Amino acid sequence: MSIMNNALSGALAAQLALNTTSQNVANVKTPGYTRQGILLSALPPGIGPMSAGNGVAVSSLLRFSDSYKSQQMWRAASELGQHTEPQTYFTQLEQVMGDDASSISSGMDDFFKALNAVSVDPTSTPLRQAVITTANSMAQRINSINDVMSNQRLSIQQQRTATVPQVNVLTKNIADLNQQIASAQSGGTNTSALMDARDQAIDTLAGLVSLQTVDQPNGARDVSLRTGQPLVVGGSSSTMTIQGNASGGQTLSLKFGNQSFSLDGVNVGGQLGGLNDFESNILLPLQQSVSDIAGQMAANVNAQLALGFAMDGTAGTPLFVFDATSSSGMLKISGAATAANLGFSADGTPGNSANLQKIIDLKNQPITIASIGSVILGDADTQLVGKLGVDSQQNQALLATATTVRNQAVDDWNSTSGVNSDEEAVNLVEYQRMYQANMKVISVANTLFDATLAMMG
Repeated sequence: MSIMNNALSGALAAQLALNTTSQNVANVKTPGYTRQGILLSALPPGIGPMSAGNGVAVSSLLRFSDSYKSQQMWRAASELGQHTEPQTYFTQLEQVMGDDASSISSGMDDFFKALNAVSVDPTSTPLRQAVITTANSMAQRINSINDVMSNQRLSIQQQRTATVPQVNVLTKNIADLNQQIASAQSGGTNTSALMDARDQAIDTLAGLVSLQTVDQPNGARDVSLRTGQPLVVGGSSSTMTIQGNASGGQTLSLKFGNQSFSLDGVNVGGQLGGLNDFESNILLPLQQSVSDIAGQMAANVNAQLALGFAMDGTAGTPLFVFDATSSSGMLKISGAATAANLGFSADGTPGNSANLQKIIDLKNQPITIASIGSVILGDADTQLVGKLGVDSQQNQALLATATTVRNQAVDDWNSTSGVNSDEEAVNLVEYQRMYQANMKVISVANTLFDATLAMMG
């Protein structure tokens, strides 16, 4: 009887729908889970004008996934990673360089205040000794800030070295999942769980590097860097490597099969790109600028001291020793410098302070800084800190925007692919009713069949 067949197909379809709904409900809190559904289609009638149809069939299981929304979510992950990583370093530099207790500006002000104090009594040994003491304090501040930046660079290199293996693990996982998905699809197996695992791996990878994807007909998904270099093609993955270079930095490269690619560390995007961008465009120029301040100030002060005379009428002794390559501090006080042999006098008379006035005036003389050009010595550190603050605020603004975009992208993805408890509750009731109704039809069919048999008997 067709009524029995129709009801049976309906009950089986409802049962499959309930199974699918229960899977969604079970994974309502599972990160990255993509909700599933069923596609129902009416079976056409057989030959004859009086046939209503042959029931219902489940045409396919649906995976509610929007490729565009996934792509948007991955792009947002890359942007977020690019601006999240540098902010910690920005904040530390701002705190160290902007704090009066550790800033170069405060140390330099103290040094020139000590020089001004000596001008009142150029023969005072305590006042002359105070110049050496404040000069040493200023040098220690400069060295401390330089050490902070050197440690930041080391930390960035260590972080980058740790990130590259993560990239390789993720690309290998994606390639393996591509193979499993292609094999499962060819055998007619539901691949939704495998696709979810692959999407999560791609999302994590997108936080590390900026990427783009292309779906293949067999279910595989190719992944490449946004600059075009392949990361995953079908079941094959690339290997990213990192090596030190002659300048003390690191170089990224990518090998895929027999091909090798040199990577631009900044354009690679994501966390790796953010670290490279901060190191190349913020940290190293800032470190060079601090070195410029220390080197040129030391050279100018020493040169002016050499033109003056000490307390005993001999030529003035250098106050500073500058060595940008020193591991123990690039700016130090000369071991030969003493209170008595500082060349403050212009004519050899102990009470003369004409050369001292020229040393004091050096604070208002221009020096050349790598990142900001020509600037007055006394304003150099203030301008560096100001530029650092602007760069930090810009990164914070981009980070806030990236966070908002990422949250919106995740919400958009959830609106399509996420499990909605209320919606699934409705589906449970609807499919339960569908199942019960079809079972009722089967009961009616049995009753009719029994009645027919009774009549024939």
